Amino acid sequence: MPSKAILTEKQAIVEALAKRLQEAQGGVLVDYKGINVAQDTELRRDLREKGVEYSVVKNTLTRLALDKVGLSGLDDHLNGTTSLATSDSDPLVPIHELTKFSEKMGDLFTLKGIFVDGKVLNDAEIAELAPIPSRDALYSKVLGTMLAPITSLAVVLGQVAEKNGAPAAEAEAPAAETPAAE
Repeated sequence: MPSKAILTEKQAIVEALAKRLQEAQGGVLVDYKGINVAQDTELRRDLREKGVEYSVVKNTLTRLALDKVGLSGLDDHLNGTTSLATSDSDPLVPIHELTKFSEKMGDLFTLKGIFVDGKVLNDAEIAELAPIPSRDALYSKVLGTMLAPITSLAVVLGQVAEKNGAPAAEAEAPAAETPAAE
């Protein structure tokens, strides 16, 4: 039987892990056997830059934390070496980054299980999510789509002004000085 101090320490770890899992929008359990220190350092640096928390976890303590937050569907994946990557801002970032790293490393680094917004995903759902870009990439695409017509209008107006004999900068100045009709 473990001492009271060790038991208290383990309970604190489970509580912290449960809080991390509950606050996470998405997360991935990974089997990391076989990667070396340089590869692990590179992975941790890349994940940290993207706002993903990544750490090696003990299976038993993780199982207790998963059960506590209602993610017991991941219990079957808790064997062997396990690490956990979570993101509290964009649920797709850990999935994309770890999938990319897994493809690069082959059998040395495999994804065990994935959850998004408190739901454990099956293989079909994972295959659906994999090609979806991150939230920032989607925002960039939407913004680019919104700016395209405005940019085109500005180019056309500039060409019309030049065609009428006035340089674009001079054509804009009188329009700005014109008083509004009362």
